[in-house]
Amino acid sequence: MVKAIRVHELGGPEVLKWEDVEVGEPKEGEVRVKNKAIGLNFIDVYFRKGVYEAATVPYTPGVEACGVVTAVGPGLTSRQVGDLVAYAGQPMGSYAEEQILPADRVGPVPPSIDPTVAASLLLKGMTAQFLLRSCFKVEPGQTVLVHAAAGGVGSLLCQWANALGATVIGTVSTKEKAAQAKEDGCHHVIIYKEEDFVARGKEITSDNGVEVVYDSVGKDTFEGVRERSYPVQILHEYI
Repeated sequence: MVKAIRVHELGGPEVLKWEDVEVGEPKEGEVRVKNKAIGLNFIDVYFRKGVYEAATVPYTPGVEACGVVTAVGPGLTSRQVGDLVAYAGQPMGSYAEEQILPADRVGPVPPSIDPTVAASLLLKGMTAQFLLRSCFKVEPGQTVLVHAAAGGVGSLLCQWANALGATVIGTVSTKEKAAQAKEDGCHHVIIYKEEDFVARGKEITSDNGVEVVYDSVGKDTFEGVRERSYPVQILHEYI
């Protein structure tokens, strides 16, 4: 038996229960992992509140973790006991001391990366990679607008877009977050509670707009862009 967080009913943080669970042994194509660190993501809150529906109730939340392989299924050669690995996405259940995972869902973590960093970065990092290199491939010389620039995904987008040679405009809600966004690579930071981000964005770009907006806020910012005819391609992300 190991300890895990269990959710028996939907609600606030009070529904999270620390309980004993049976993990079992890995089957063919599976590994058993002893978690050293787990990632906390807002999607976990969505499942707990019922915004998203968990496959079963009760369930163990969490979709991101880093740990050490303690057992492998029959015939598995791609992973070995002692490997440091991480995963993000499915299956749900990372809020646990140990868990069974499909071997093809875990990836090796190099010794130079701390487990805490790996567990907190993987899901957001994959999101940032998808947005910057697949949804819209950011190129040197382009200008991008990142809403919630000081957030988990936003901070990665700013750093990465800057490294790609783009001019990065970020929006935040406070002066403290503005300082963080600046540190993370934003060339221009707009505190949207103090100034109109559309007007300021047009000013920064000499009325040319930007090539892409990464929007993790939603209606408030989307409507502001659409109604004022800000010339952009808008991509929403929900991490």
